[in-house]
Amino acid sequence: MDNPQRADALQTSEKSARDWALSLAQYRKPNTRRAVYELAASLLPFVGLWALAWWMIPHSAVLSVLIAIVNGGFLVRLFAIQHDCGHGAFVKNSKASNWIGRCLGVLTLTPYAVWRKSHSHHHSTSGNLDHRGMGDVHTKTVAEYAELNRWQKFGYRLYRSPFVLFGLGPVYLFVLQNRLPIGLMTAGRIYWISAMGTNAVLALMLGLIAYFGGIWPLLLVFAPTVMTAAAAGVWLFYVQHQFEETHWDRDEAWNIQDAAFHGSSYYKLPAFLNWLTAYIGVHHVHHLNCRIPFYRLPEVLSDHTRLAHIQIITLAESFHCARLHLWDEDQRRLLSFAHANKLIAAQRPA
Repeated sequence: MDNPQRADALQTSEKSARDWALSLAQYRKPNTRRAVYELAASLLPFVGLWALAWWMIPHSAVLSVLIAIVNGGFLVRLFAIQHDCGHGAFVKNSKASNWIGRCLGVLTLTPYAVWRKSHSHHHSTSGNLDHRGMGDVHTKTVAEYAELNRWQKFGYRLYRSPFVLFGLGPVYLFVLQNRLPIGLMTAGRIYWISAMGTNAVLALMLGLIAYFGGIWPLLLVFAPTVMTAAAAGVWLFYVQHQFEETHWDRDEAWNIQDAAFHGSSYYKLPAFLNWLTAYIGVHHVHHLNCRIPFYRLPEVLSDHTRLAHIQIITLAESFHCARLHLWDEDQRRLLSFAHANKLIAAQRPA
């Protein structure tokens, strides 16, 4: 971050993260009319582009795929609505919120109850070095990495490579892992019902597509749409927490408000991309109070200008985050493998 942002951060720190969380509680109230509009503004273009891409198959397979890729953006927005439903932040009625989330979970290939539980764990442990492993991007410290053998280091470096994180990883997560309640296998029947129910409706939907259109709508429309949305979703989640001056602590020093506020970025995207991603880039505010509906996040920034000027990561700057892989507990920042290796080499006895 540049010096002006550091100055803003210091000014903002005069008001504690806990104080910010309490003062933002006034924005938690959902607006049902606005929620219906946001759902329609996301779902109708998604269905329309799906139909257009299908219709385009006999005329141009390339155009069909391109339309499907664009439509992946609207699927990201639908996932963001599902995300808000999981927090009880989209509409006032909890039953309606949950059913909206379940239905959207079929389109996003994400069992609603399973995801809601794992995401709740992410919010309650984000930035805690002693509670890593569920609902996060696995991150080792420099000291932990230094103790690995050659093959373990190779495995971690492979996992943190862009090809795996943003290519193979999203495919595995949404196509394979989400078919079972991974991490919650013995936690309760509700998670099996969520996973198997989503799988059953998804299988029916894909079966109908194949029956009426054959294999090509699945290959040229369904697959590109889902894979684009999956990769974009993983990238957004990554940038929101894996930036150089993020926040990690051991259990005894960890504080949920500080971790939420200082460990989440403000991913400042161009206006249309902000809208398409449902303002999820305003992540420091979201983690401070996850019950704020996404459509009220711009209102928060407008009313509290300090929050609009801290922990900013622009689109251009965000690509640097993909080169950061290890948390240094001494410098309290994420480092690249090259930087971490220099530190490890310097600490070795002669």
